[in-house]
Amino acid sequence: MAGSAAAPPTPTVAPVDVPSGSPRGLRDPGWNVVVWNDPITLMSYVVLVFRRLFGYDIETATRLMLQVHHEGKAVVATQPREQAEVSVSRLHGFGLQATLARG
Repeated sequence: MAGSAAAPPTPTVAPVDVPSGSPRGLRDPGWNVVVWNDPITLMSYVVLVFRRLFGYDIETATRLMLQVHHEGKAVVATQPREQAEVSVSRLHGFGLQATLARG
């Protein structure tokens, strides 16, 4: 077109400083998988479940089982929320009482 004006200049975008670290909403500090004592489940079975689900060696699994037995509960894992929810569900599947707690 004859006599048309030049296109307006493209605006420039100033760089934005990004704070170091992740935003508070995206950070997942971890969730504790808590196993509770019950009077029915055999101690050897609890050790077997801890070894199978979490890959603990026999000493670690036994120590955690004894903590559950003597103190009434133990934190057996600290994981991101979704993984911790799956762990609690799997523990329920094995007949153990477990809950999720903020880490």
